[in-house]
Amino acid sequence: MQLHNFFRSGTSHRLRIALNLKGLPYDYIAVHLGKEQHLGASFKALNPQGLVPVLVDGDTTLTQSPAIIEWLEECYPTPALLPIDPVDRARVRALAAVVGCDIHPINNRRVLEYLRKTLDCDESAVLAWCATWITTGFDALETLLAKDTRRCDFCFGATPTFADIYLIPQVESARRFKVDLAPYPHIEAIDRACATLPAFQRAAPAVQPDAA
Repeated sequence: MQLHNFFRSGTSHRLRIALNLKGLPYDYIAVHLGKEQHLGASFKALNPQGLVPVLVDGDTTLTQSPAIIEWLEECYPTPALLPIDPVDRARVRALAAVVGCDIHPINNRRVLEYLRKTLDCDESAVLAWCATWITTGFDALETLLAKDTRRCDFCFGATPTFADIYLIPQVESARRFKVDLAPYPHIEAIDRACATLPAFQRAAPAVQPDAA
């Protein structure tokens, strides 16, 4: 497998976690967003959207991290990243969607670049924009996590699921955008639990080959 990704991309980060949890080796192909390599013809031949990540497995090219993670779960079911019960699976997917649908898409690089370059927002306005949507999502997530009496160290149960795969990159992003995490003790505790696992450690942005 080849993973075309960028070290600081939240969607790339979540896919690295998923691949590591599944124990699947991959070749790391860096696509530098700051140098706009994602807009070049060679990369757009892989993904016409010009977005990372892209996973290439033989003759198969996959885009969009939610679809890729679902594909990994279907093709490599062990260890499972979704619970068995259909209602529990829906709950885990809903937790992941708070990040994947409601926080990340309006805080990703191309949106922030539009704020900076087209709407002429300064960095304080950009940070305020990011903090607004991160805190709105985290407020809801913290409440949902607090209400789950069956929860152990992770977002659901005693092992990582899709929800943790989505949450941890968003926590990383929250810190980068200077969001105060003190109001979110459950989220912080999950972050600490995930940080003890090699799969999450190896996926961290700071240790990727293009992070230098």
